Amino acid sequence: MSLYDGGLAGVYPEEEDDRLADLAGDSDYDDDEYVQSISKASEDTSAMDVLKGKDIQGIPWERLTITRDGYRKSRLEGYTNFENIPNSGQLSEKVCTPVEKGQLYYEFAHNTRSVRPTIFHFQKHEGNFYEGFYRTHVSTLAVKNNLLVAGGFHGELICKFLDREGISYCSKSTHDDNGITNCLEIFEKPSGSVHFLASNNDCGLRDFDMEKFQMCNNFHFDWAVNHTSLSPDGKIIAVVGDNPDGVLVDANSGKMIHELSGHLDYSFASAWNPDGRTFATGNQDKTCRIWDARNLSKSVAVLGGNMGAIRSIRYTSDGKFLAMAEAADFIHIFDVGSGYDRKQELDFFGEIAGISFSPDTEALFVSVHDRNYSSLLQFSRRRFYSYLDSAL
Repeated sequence: MSLYDGGLAGVYPEEEDDRLADLAGDSDYDDDEYVQSISKASEDTSAMDVLKGKDIQGIPWERLTITRDGYRKSRLEGYTNFENIPNSGQLSEKVCTPVEKGQLYYEFAHNTRSVRPTIFHFQKHEGNFYEGFYRTHVSTLAVKNNLLVAGGFHGELICKFLDREGISYCSKSTHDDNGITNCLEIFEKPSGSVHFLASNNDCGLRDFDMEKFQMCNNFHFDWAVNHTSLSPDGKIIAVVGDNPDGVLVDANSGKMIHELSGHLDYSFASAWNPDGRTFATGNQDKTCRIWDARNLSKSVAVLGGNMGAIRSIRYTSDGKFLAMAEAADFIHIFDVGSGYDRKQELDFFGEIAGISFSPDTEALFVSVHDRNYSSLLQFSRRRFYSYLDSAL
């Protein structure tokens, strides 16, 4: 896996960084009583605050020497998208599906700066391979029902059932020096047993049985596995990584079913539509491709981002919306029923640490990492009650 070079020392021009740190506090000094005291009053932003003119992230644009629109323009012009294959982003823009923008599916509800997401760039990790689980740096995690699984930068796996005391299981899935755990997915087998998939930089995809606390499958690929997604019926795994082409493999045998050709760079995200027929892959070429498992000769849609790699993809549990997150600043929410022809665009500043829909689809959570304005954004699903409108 090769992380992008976002060039973010904060989301503001260099001359504004110190001033903004004074106004709102630097996330590197969360324990400083003085910094907390001056930022406490502005930590949260509500929907009512935004209606009154406050920025959703609490950025005091009226006190700065640059406007929001001006800074957005400079970000779009100056942002550098990391590419393993030169010009992949520019080439992909030419084949993107036309999309109607300006839709409103999820509206801003709340922002809290009491939650401060961070992104730990693994290239900078200097920990000792033998330092053990006590000092594990978490690279990814997954939660489903009452099970939490965390993966580490050296292939560590730590499992905890949330209704039990202590750690249930811990292991190292690999002793490879380049064994970072990139992705985890918890699932249930038809028998009802709980398993999880672990994708690693050592080119391995492993299936762990949580009843026996042991690995039951280990599939090997020719490239680092950055992300995997299991189909809703549990039969097929979409696998993407440090290769322009992804693959579909049989979940039991690991045998390749079909190659996925179309992306121009390395891929870092994937997700299945709950309908089990279509799925999506996200790439450093700044696109998300939609595939139909019944005809994999080519993707059925190519969804373009604005400035960076597509790092995260999520479908709502009802399959009506797909959200794709760029490395920074933008999240795109597509109407699946329209054939991905309509979308809403969420626009803010900062590296995107993760996105997630609530199980009932009513909320979308966005974690933002930034020197000054790390926070957790919440958007609520907008409902259209036409029968109420007609009554009025």
